[in-house]
Amino acid sequence: MAPTQNAPASIYRDKEGLGVWEHRGKVAVVGVGHSPADRRWDESLETSLGAYSIIAVKNALDDAGLTADQIDGVVAVPSGLGGPWGGPYFDPPYDSEDGLSGVSADWIIKNYGLPNVNFSMHAPGCTSNAMCVAAQSVGDGQAKTLLVLRATGNNPGRYGQYGAANEDAASGNAQWTNPWGWQLIPQIAFGFEEYTRKYGSNHDKMAPFVVNARSNGLLFPEGYYAQHRPEGLTVEDYLSSRWICKPMNINDCDLPIQAVVAYVMTTAERAKDMKQKPVYVLGHSSNIPKVRSSVQTLEETEASAASIAKKAYEGSGLSPRDLDIFNLYDGFTLFFQYYLEAYGWHGVGKGEAHDFYAGDISIKGPHPVMPSGGNNGAGRTRFWHWTDSIQQLQGRAGARQVTIKAETAAVGGPTPGPARGDYMIFSTSPD
Repeated sequence: MAPTQNAPASIYRDKEGLGVWEHRGKVAVVGVGHSPADRRWDESLETSLGAYSIIAVKNALDDAGLTADQIDGVVAVPSGLGGPWGGPYFDPPYDSEDGLSGVSADWIIKNYGLPNVNFSMHAPGCTSNAMCVAAQSVGDGQAKTLLVLRATGNNPGRYGQYGAANEDAASGNAQWTNPWGWQLIPQIAFGFEEYTRKYGSNHDKMAPFVVNARSNGLLFPEGYYAQHRPEGLTVEDYLSSRWICKPMNINDCDLPIQAVVAYVMTTAERAKDMKQKPVYVLGHSSNIPKVRSSVQTLEETEASAASIAKKAYEGSGLSPRDLDIFNLYDGFTLFFQYYLEAYGWHGVGKGEAHDFYAGDISIKGPHPVMPSGGNNGAGRTRFWHWTDSIQQLQGRAGARQVTIKAETAAVGGPTPGPARGDYMIFSTSPD
């Protein structure tokens, strides 16, 4: 097999006007597997990302009713450390961190034992990037039954500073952002402040959304909070949380954890014979905001979110009224409203998200926004949204199962920052 390559730019659908995806309904997800979830790595090989990847892959194959020799393709996110942009974490004499702080396609092929893989690719973003790369690869005929792997770690047990943010002095554009902390945090807080001024809102109106996310996350048995912190979050807890970068408090930020997920994708034809009900891919898209300066403005964020929604609907052939499950990214709660308003889910328009949160957004109600609980509800992995969307459409989300119709789902997220990244539309039907 040829060496694993990074996904080429041509694989991403990152322009408006491309029309319906050429492989619409011809690719399906048929298996899901998770590892345990921990706050940090205890430096035991049994709890390394490599060991957890073995667990996740086995669970995904069992879920799909497949054996290792039936997998002919792998797409993986090779870097798993904290950032999510990678280490290195260990000092020499380690010659490789593969299988420790990250897991490559080559590592899982060798160490799990996947003898018939003839296609492998690295997605340099995160789960959303890998899923879009995988769907396009199966659609293009690069693989017939493909494993997707995302191993994400938190070796030091807390948020860390990496790259330019860890330097003693800031230069270039970073001099205007890094002195205030990690460059993305003031950017998100600045945009949210603009949003509240424009639409006459305030930070307190986020409370129902954040509390609901934690409640949903506690119903995710594989999630960190369900396993380790089942006490939940109250409105009072949220409103009294300490500020990180006002108006962003600590409960507006997801908690970095150590966990792995694996998914199995295959052709629609093969999916008919699998153990689980197929969840079909209707379209995928990617987006990078057009930003004039070092900090993204509200105007730029809203325009970028609108482009994301437009590409999602164009590629899938759906419209807002066709969309049932809404599981967009929430790594920082303060930018979720951009997606909700851009997609127009359940009729939410510009500036209406915070009032919408005050209604019944619970999983048993008429507007079950983000039933996964997301990263804020289950821990930062960037894959809870994907698992929940798949399971909701299969009718096996357990205690999280919504009571509304669940035949389509929107999922995806940034790498990093608001209104950027990779997105997908799922359906219970290929048509």
